[in-house]
Amino acid sequence: MKGKIVFVAVTLGAAAGLSRAWEPVISPLSAPPSRSADATQIERGARLAALGDCIVCHTSAHGKPYAGGRPLETPFGAIYATNITPDMQTGIGDWSLDAFRRALRDGVSRDGHLLYPAFPYPHFTRMTDGDIADLYAFMMSRAPVQATAPPNHLVFPLNFRPLVAGWNMLYLKRGPEQGVAVPASAPSAASDPRADAGNAPNAASAYAVQWQLGRYLVNGVAHCAACHTPLNKLGAEKRDAPFAGGTLEGWDAPALTKLSQAPTPWTQAQLVSYLRTGFASQHGAAAGPMRPVTQSLAQAPLEDVDAIATYVMSLQTPTAATPTAAPARPADLEQLAPPAALATGATLFNAACASCHSIAAPMSTQGDRPSLAQGTAVNADSPRNAVRMMLDGIDWHGSDAAHFMPSFAQTFTDAQIADLANYTRARFSARGPWPGLDAAAVARIRKETAKP
Repeated sequence: MKGKIVFVAVTLGAAAGLSRAWEPVISPLSAPPSRSADATQIERGARLAALGDCIVCHTSAHGKPYAGGRPLETPFGAIYATNITPDMQTGIGDWSLDAFRRALRDGVSRDGHLLYPAFPYPHFTRMTDGDIADLYAFMMSRAPVQATAPPNHLVFPLNFRPLVAGWNMLYLKRGPEQGVAVPASAPSAASDPRADAGNAPNAASAYAVQWQLGRYLVNGVAHCAACHTPLNKLGAEKRDAPFAGGTLEGWDAPALTKLSQAPTPWTQAQLVSYLRTGFASQHGAAAGPMRPVTQSLAQAPLEDVDAIATYVMSLQTPTAATPTAAPARPADLEQLAPPAALATGATLFNAACASCHSIAAPMSTQGDRPSLAQGTAVNADSPRNAVRMMLDGIDWHGSDAAHFMPSFAQTFTDAQIADLANYTRARFSARGPWPGLDAAAVARIRKETAKP
């Protein structure tokens, strides 16, 4: 399989031609732009940086904000985020606005080399010129940090950057996104994607403005599809399955088109709460790669997150939900005797999980926390996220409005994690244990992103 991918990549690179493999150099600035740019413009740029989660990808585990060094694991190897502070030697301090715009629109660095699409320029290209200028002003107002990202580790010949030219020919549609019709429930459309919904004369036009803004943000700076859409063998989003779910850093990114099919269907208010706080009272807490995204979105204006939720909720498919909810009387779950095959999982659950997740536990009776029966991970077709949650937990963030779960990676064996996950699913959903979830399956999941 890898050989076929390499052959296709080489063919595409050759077809692209050397004329698109290296772009012209844009002259460097002799000094970074003044950090005292217009305060209003910087504030608008900060808004966009929060919506785009720039700090999430461009900050390493123990590094300074935006200084790069964070690895992104891909099927083709590790790509390290670069330094986007205005440092003259190792950052983007010598980048002009034109160079910055070209990187976001075309995926080309200031010196002309092609950027890998792990940097989501296929989405950033849809941003308006005004928003790109605002984001540039914000980035240039950051404190410069001297830091060089580690070299990428990609399989040959995909480490040969000119091959990205072929990828761009197939998958990059450059330039701001054109407007489209708003769903029939609100036929009025806003020509300006950043229009103020508060000026809308009626509910239909207000919805239209909010939907258009949400579409612009989701498909542009927020680049939600980059995680929540499955990828083809060349790492491009499958155009025939937008927002149908993806896999990132060992976690499944759920389908954004099936929120209405949850045991308790999502509402827009719950989605807004989840995006801004990492928690929804009838669904659960964010974990894995989504956790830092919610921390970033907490810094974004409420109206923008509300617009994102409006657009996402409009994507829902009407397919009938598979019965996954718990019995009508949750208390009955406490009285169920586990099948013999799940007895080990029941023992582990009672020892390690019941103090928080049993129906009578304080965590379940206070603070409006949902039963595991409502959780996406427990009800998912794949056991990946349930296993990852048990292995990784949710890190403690001090006094932040957050939720904590300890990691059991060093506590339980692969076989015990499999038993625990299967028992949890059998107990809290109507779907029974996951077929094929055993010690070997947990070992594979553990290996993908092993925590120290």
